[in-house]
Amino acid sequence: MSKWDHLNPTGAQLARTSVPDMDGLLGLQFPVLDHGFVRVVDYMGSDASIVQAARVSYGSGTSKKRTDEQLVRYLIRHWHLSPLEMCEVKLHVKLPIFVARHWIRHRTANINEISGRYSVLEKEFYLPTEQDFNLQDTEGRQGRGEETLSAEDTALVLTKMKAEALDVFQNYEHYSTLGLSREVSRINLPLSTYTQWY
Repeated sequence: MSKWDHLNPTGAQLARTSVPDMDGLLGLQFPVLDHGFVRVVDYMGSDASIVQAARVSYGSGTSKKRTDEQLVRYLIRHWHLSPLEMCEVKLHVKLPIFVARHWIRHRTANINEISGRYSVLEKEFYLPTEQDFNLQDTEGRQGRGEETLSAEDTALVLTKMKAEALDVFQNYEHYSTLGLSREVSRINLPLSTYTQWY
């Protein structure tokens, strides 16, 4: 008998929560950008898991009972977010490094990323499409403005970006043939290189 048995007094096998909409997504690979993807590997919990965790806080003196949906909306509206941590989605994602770093900046996940110290990185890098070649915004915003680069300059920049990335990858592969360690060989790879993580 475990000291935790009082949490499951019937001794019944606890069933894993199943969410049909999530079950339908398991293993499906959704393409992103030119070489990337997002794939749902697993999940844990449901709205019921959130509600169960939130209601632990309710003592016998609680005067207001809410439906499950009302309770979840209340928690989100009032930033009572810890019960939402009872749910997780495990994703397999392939994305350019510069996008990956922005994802981390917003602290949205626990990450286990492929390591260029141990693995040979694939010669895959993101190239923007011609529609992405907007000029820097002149109104003080951080991103792109409405105005676009000329078609001639766009073609030139795109050609140079591809050539530069291919050149760096060629050097990376050459360093490997010299026997240089992967952790040193990788340091000049561009931010457009694709990475993968769970």
